[in-house]
Amino acid sequence: MKKLFLLFNLISATTLVAQTAINGQVLVQENNETYPLEGVAIFWLDTQEGTVSNAEGAFTLDRVPNTDQLVLKYLGFKTDTLTVSSDKKIFHFMNEDMGERLNEVELTQRRKAMQKSYFEAQNMIKVNSEELLKAACCNLSESFETNPSIDVNFSDALTGTKQIKMLGLSSPYLLITEENIPSVRGASQIYGLTYTPGTWIESIQITKGAGSVTNGFESIAGQINTELKKPFSDDPLFVNLFASINGRQEANFHWNKKVSPKWSTGIYVHGNQRNLITDQNQDNFLDLPLSKQVNLLNRWQYTDAEKGWVSFASLRYLDDQKQSGSTDFNPATDRGSSSLWGSEINTKRLDASVKAGYVFPLLTYQSFGFQAAYSRHDQEAYFGLRQYNIVHDSFFGNLLFNSILGNTRHKFKTGINLGWDHYQELVDNTYFERTDRVLGAFFEYTFDSLAQWNIVAGLRIDNHNNLGTFVTPRLHVRYTPWERAALRFSVGQGRKAANIFAENQSLFATNRSIDLQTNGGSIYGLRPEKAWNYGGSFQQGFSLFNKQGDLTVDYYRTQFQDQVVVDWETARFIRFYNLEGESFANSFQLSLDYAPFENTAFRFAYKNYQVKTTFTNGLQQRPLQPENRFFANAEYNNVTEEGKGWRFDATYHFVGSQRLPENPRDGLAAMAGAYGLWNAQISRVFSPRFEVYLGGENLTKVQQNNPIIGVDRPFGRDFDASLVYAPVFGRMIYAGLRLKLK
Repeated sequence: MKKLFLLFNLISATTLVAQTAINGQVLVQENNETYPLEGVAIFWLDTQEGTVSNAEGAFTLDRVPNTDQLVLKYLGFKTDTLTVSSDKKIFHFMNEDMGERLNEVELTQRRKAMQKSYFEAQNMIKVNSEELLKAACCNLSESFETNPSIDVNFSDALTGTKQIKMLGLSSPYLLITEENIPSVRGASQIYGLTYTPGTWIESIQITKGAGSVTNGFESIAGQINTELKKPFSDDPLFVNLFASINGRQEANFHWNKKVSPKWSTGIYVHGNQRNLITDQNQDNFLDLPLSKQVNLLNRWQYTDAEKGWVSFASLRYLDDQKQSGSTDFNPATDRGSSSLWGSEINTKRLDASVKAGYVFPLLTYQSFGFQAAYSRHDQEAYFGLRQYNIVHDSFFGNLLFNSILGNTRHKFKTGINLGWDHYQELVDNTYFERTDRVLGAFFEYTFDSLAQWNIVAGLRIDNHNNLGTFVTPRLHVRYTPWERAALRFSVGQGRKAANIFAENQSLFATNRSIDLQTNGGSIYGLRPEKAWNYGGSFQQGFSLFNKQGDLTVDYYRTQFQDQVVVDWETARFIRFYNLEGESFANSFQLSLDYAPFENTAFRFAYKNYQVKTTFTNGLQQRPLQPENRFFANAEYNNVTEEGKGWRFDATYHFVGSQRLPENPRDGLAAMAGAYGLWNAQISRVFSPRFEVYLGGENLTKVQQNNPIIGVDRPFGRDFDASLVYAPVFGRMIYAGLRLKLK
């Protein structure tokens, strides 16, 4: 630790003798709207010193002697030369070159609802709030239906909760953050994605492969970061109402107010319920749970642009209730009895966080940030005669410093993380309790050579009371071999403590016996998980019939050095043990984006997964993991600059055959057959302030026959509601409205 602080001081001292830098933002205006311009080449006249604007259009560039002429160049726009006579921040609007105009294709691509950057070192996909309007998106778990990089699945036949996978691995192997603060983890791993309403989301950033060391060591397959609406920029009043034929009703209210020139506050209220009993397959079990959720958020934002301060404070409360099981089950009279099988999952959660960021006025490339967050997750649940309660208290603190080494081509981030988690679990009749404490420090270096090379190399060291002291390396490289192309490579290591019960709550929807094969490890008697992830991608933009498109190929491999194996292979048992042998996940994806006509865009993707683990019966493809998937999306949007028009969106998911684990009931195939799903939505936008929408999911009414095994004897050994590979509920039609008041 002493060496780390010496290094920190040396770097800080180096930055003090750095050249004076200028910073600015490049923008474009169209249809009375202003957008940032990414990828603008910015350089000093008659020199090789320059940089490229980022996704927010921002840039920082060192001054050079003998010139104050700054050149801004971007394909399809007029090249501008500015005289920079002071160190004030530059705001510059680019104008289209009508002689080289590309039929607005470049502009359309930059404002896509889902963007892939040519200039980021990491393989990152940015999803803005406009993309979330294409589907119901009632919560974060439903926000990926139109995104080919994320696979959405149901977890079991009782709760109806949607789970996500990326690169063939489930969400526990992803680092899921909210404004770069770890959020969906520990006790909230299974249901946590349903705790963020879709209307609260401003944008989502999806990173494939090992993420940045600044966000911790837990990212193995990738990272999903969610940015929430900001009180300063959100609508003063927003209303969203939603209802579906499966009995779900939802209401969202946002109220934002600027209380002073520097302070803004927002109050966000979300409520949903489902009180309709549905049993389409007539097995006397609910197809979808009865549910009720109240979700409240209050945010405060402080902004002092002149002095360089931005701060946030948030407080959130959640009360979520679910009831599933027999259609005749009454919790007041049937709980704890063997007359009717029923389940309740009641969760109360409190989240509080503060964030502060400061940019040095005279050293605009230098900044620091501070984050602190506390959460308490209290879940009480029973499943028939089984019980699972968990209380998880968590604290996270992060201190971050950004600066440069000599000039703006060489940047760095450094800082420290502090984490504390306390778990109390009741699993059937067994009590587990543990505390995790971790202190970590990180350093990340970035080299940016104009538009051709970008290298991000990071290293962190952590001391964890249950995982030990370890080093986590990460490397990301981006190279542009020719115009509108990006070749990326990444490699990195990740570790995690497997919360085996919280991450596998579908086991309680069975009567399988738990076989915990301990080996003296520090967490449930098991060793922690450790894996390497490496791979790359190639992205190429193209023009076809004067229309723009984008082709991306990526391949990633996650190789586990140690893993807690969740073994469903033996009937009537679920076994947990450490890996003895090989375990890996290979992911290949080929995707194509193309806009052949005005107001129209298409998106296609093919994915192949080889996800294999050594179980007691040998190396096999993991159950309920299709090897092949296909995705297609078509979009039509003719909303005019006055904010009137139509939006139409259709999505097709093909899910290949899946291997099923052994089950004692006859008639269960070794492989589940392939199927396809159609979703669609149409919206009528009457004005920038009001629109209505009508949509449907699973329009061809694909359903898994008899998803619950042993439904005739729910308290017998064969009962199992966890083997879900297709929708349980059939066609779902919904409608809603959005109202904004200025």
